[in-house]
Amino acid sequence: MRATAQQISFADWELMRQRDQGIRLEPLLEAISGFLDDQRDVIESVRRDLVRGLKQPDSGRHGLTATQVLLRIKNWDYRELRERIADGLTLRWFTDFYCSPVPKHDAFQRGFVRLTPQTLKAINDLVVQAAVELGLEDGAKLRVDTTVVQTDIHHPTDNTLLWDVVRVVTRLVRRLAKALELRRIKGFCDRTRSARRRMYEIQRMTTRQRHEQQTHTYRVLIDIAEEVVGNARAGLERTRTMRGKDMFNDMAIEELRGQIEHFCGLGDRVIEQACRRVLCGEQVATDEKIYSIFEPHTDLIKRGKVRTPVEFGHKVFLAESAEGLITQYEVLTGNPPDELHVASSLQRHRQAFGQAPQLYGSDRGFFSEQNLASCKRAGVKVVCIPQRGGKRTARREAYEKSAVFKNGQRFRAGIEGRISVLFRGRGMKRCLAEGRDRFELWVGAAVLANNLMRIAAMLMAPSSRRREAA
Repeated sequence: MRATAQQISFADWELMRQRDQGIRLEPLLEAISGFLDDQRDVIESVRRDLVRGLKQPDSGRHGLTATQVLLRIKNWDYRELRERIADGLTLRWFTDFYCSPVPKHDAFQRGFVRLTPQTLKAINDLVVQAAVELGLEDGAKLRVDTTVVQTDIHHPTDNTLLWDVVRVVTRLVRRLAKALELRRIKGFCDRTRSARRRMYEIQRMTTRQRHEQQTHTYRVLIDIAEEVVGNARAGLERTRTMRGKDMFNDMAIEELRGQIEHFCGLGDRVIEQACRRVLCGEQVATDEKIYSIFEPHTDLIKRGKVRTPVEFGHKVFLAESAEGLITQYEVLTGNPPDELHVASSLQRHRQAFGQAPQLYGSDRGFFSEQNLASCKRAGVKVVCIPQRGGKRTARREAYEKSAVFKNGQRFRAGIEGRISVLFRGRGMKRCLAEGRDRFELWVGAAVLANNLMRIAAMLMAPSSRRREAA
């Protein structure tokens, strides 16, 4: 809803005057804004999520509008987004005049976090549905693949994880002492200097030295970490009855106590893991390991890639239509085999388009006889999934050499380019947000930006053809 005359500031009037003088939006942004104007249910879904849980949603400082939350198309972070909106006339038209503002409670950071992954996925579904209703996509072709989106962590080793535990817990205990107006918490000793020395000593060891000397050094480092975690818990117990000077200080103290408990719990896992791996020589299962105390949800992914044999983050399933719309996406847990996603992707495609795709393309990782049968039962006419391993029958050999199959594989290769666009242009390669929910929001925002860009390009295409014909 546009602002009334009483609510329009001098800057807004200046924007409107400039607009009347013929300054136009960038064509792509203009197409997106026109599409969003026709999709009020999408904007309303974002707005409802942003005000969820606020007792007085109409009070407070105005912050990100729902349209601004959707503005990921330029791969800007929120600080750059704010600066560019403040400095750019056309961007301010795009963000200021298409929906009413949402109250801000540090919204440039919290506004996006308040949005739930489920809501963002539903918004993506609504956008795809709108494209179908506009006749921009018919769902006749589908190509699928998986990729890995990295979490924002350093390469994990046992010594660096132990060092992380020591320095983070020590830092939080210092903050707790400051909040309680104490010089130090009795019984807690700062061991960061000693832990850092042991960590760097292990880092600098040669391969031969590791076999001969690392066990002793690791034992010392583990003892330091155990001491720090134990003393931190003892310090929490000693100061449990202490309070701050006012209510706000008490809230900060309780938050610090919760963080110390959280990182002490993760520290226990890191210490146990190091003892089992280094001191006992045990092979720890992948799903039992912890790879970061900052992003404990991180998975280790092995996909057999020569350049990246090991990746840390989450595996993401993507399904793309012929027009470049990401019709399905899912952040996976662990490293499940690709072949598990064929039947479910066909089912979701039928729900979105009312029928199965005529062509289904993927790489050999999705191959199984069961998946081929599932595609046939669903009504897929051309199944382009290369056989993985084993000797091909003469019939299978002939089919994979046919022109239909080769054309289907050429179409399938297009999703590799789409993943590259999501990584380079939409910022999906490495998630800079914290936590599993924000990770899913990061991926969903990149997908939504891609879909809005593709829809805008398709809406602009007919006018471009008319100009060329003229």
